[in-house]
Order: sequence, then C-alpha cells, then structure tokens
Amino acid sequence: MPERSPRARYVLTGCLFCLAVVFLALGTWQVQRLFWKLNLIERVESRIHAAPVAAPARAEWPNVAREKDEYRRVTANGLFRHDRTALVQAVTERGAGFWVLTPLVLADGSTLLVNRGFVPTDRSSPEARLASEIAAGPVAVTGLLRMSEPGGAFLRSNDPVSERWFSRDVSAIAAARGLEDVAPYFIDADATPNPGGLPIGGLTVVAFRNSHLVYALTWYALAAMSVFAAWQVHRRRLA
Repeated sequence: MPERSPRARYVLTGCLFCLAVVFLALGTWQVQRLFWKLNLIERVESRIHAAPVAAPARAEWPNVAREKDEYRRVTANGLFRHDRTALVQAVTERGAGFWVLTPLVLADGSTLLVNRGFVPTDRSSPEARLASEIAAGPVAVTGLLRMSEPGGAFLRSNDPVSERWFSRDVSAIAAARGLEDVAPYFIDADATPNPGGLPIGGLTVVAFRNSHLVYALTWYALAAMSVFAAWQVHRRRLA
C-alpha cells in the first residue's frame, strides 16, 4: 500500500486533533449536565418530603414552571366533578390500567385536575368506581404538583373524540370535558385511601435517568484515542 504524502498526513493529524477538541467539549458538556441533574434530584427530593403547601391559586398560574414547582407537595380543597372524569392509560407497578383524572372545583370557581390514582383495566368502568365517587361534599386533596403532559405518549397521540388518552394533557382534557378556568398543572394524589379502595393513589414514580457520567467518560475516552491516533500519524510523518 502506498505511503501517504506528508500533506495527507498533516491533514489527517489536524482532523484528529479537531475531533479531540470536539470530544473534549462534549465530555465537558456532559459533566455540566451531570451536576445539573444531581442538583435537580436534590431539589426534587427536598420538595417531595416537605410539608404540603396550598396549591398555586389562579393569580399564580402564569408563574408556575416545571423547574421550580414540579413535585412540590400541595393541598387543595373543593368539590369533585365525577361526571367529567377522564381515564388516561397507565402502566404501573400494579399492572396496566388507567389514571383517573377528575376535575376539582375550588372555592373561587376555578378548576384543577386531580389524578386521583390508578384503577386496573377490569375495574375502570364507572360502576366499578362508584363506591369512590358517591361523596358529593367538599374534599381535601394532598399530593404532588405535576405539569401538563401535552400531545400524548411515544408513538401514540391523544384522541379526545374516541376517549383515548395516553398522557395527562391538562388543556386537551379540559377542552374535551367543557371545563373553563383550569389550572395549567394537575395534582397526583397521595396514598390516602379512597372509599371502596379505588382509585389507588400515591403511585407517582419520581425517578430521573442519570447517565451523564458514563457519557462524559465515553467522550473523554474518544478524545484521548483521537489524540493518540494523531500522535501516531505525526510520529510516522517524522520517521
């Protein structure tokens, strides 16, 4: 095989060094993401174990944001509108079934959706849930503030016309149920038992994938390999 010309080796060496710089930048970015993720996990852990506070009222809705509010423990008092309940498909540690999202009308007339919990597929009919929906008086709800999940799930879009919900899309559910003045978030109810045992609350999974260290080490390893390859090419050029 013919030897590469000095010019070709020079170009190859430069390209390898450029790759090394890119890999170093990507590794450094992953390290920054690692510390961001660790900080996020710490903040969320402090929120879910804190004493509950009142759910953000109407005047606070424009300022509610995922970064500072999601997974806060909150409370709300009002009247459930069981006739406007929506079922969202779910897979939990208890198997496949549905999340039961019911509008809660607050004292000021505004509404927020409450994920009252999980029901298995064979217990999802209104008749099967009747025992937990007969109470017509005021209720108190405690749980975790969650942000809306617009659009649907992976490869599955919400279909309001067919009553097929794959994500807890607050605005879409509100529109489909004819609700107005609805909070831009919903509440995942805690494990306080419901009458009749259903729905089952307290099944929120608080977990964050954190592979940034592995990604960072991978990018740094590729940077080292690029530098080594560049050195080898350079050494042969000088030989």
